[in-house]
Amino acid sequence: MEKNLTGFSKALRKNMTKEERHLWYDFLKELPITVNRQKVLGPYIADFFIASKKTVIELDGSQHFQGDGPAHDRERDAWFQANGIRVLRYNNLQINREFDAVCRDIMRHLGLSEE
Repeated sequence: MEKNLTGFSKALRKNMTKEERHLWYDFLKELPITVNRQKVLGPYIADFFIASKKTVIELDGSQHFQGDGPAHDRERDAWFQANGIRVLRYNNLQINREFDAVCRDIMRHLGLSEE
């Protein structure tokens, strides 16, 4: 299963959403710590993973709020948390309208800010 996820994660890296590209190129890529994009972690692919901080950053588009989306996200979050990984979730609207606040929040959670 992980081999299939690895190929899928590579495809996701090549086809990031507009919001993922914005967060990656305009913020995460410049952090003084290593951030992986579309990282396979167990049975899941995390949008962004910071191993040194045991933190996943997930960006939620509309599919996360429809149908099985919320239940699937709860299941993913529970798996990450059971494996000692903190989950930071932001929706696409926050990325588009409150980008600076999202970046400050990430910095605070990662212990990289002075707040």
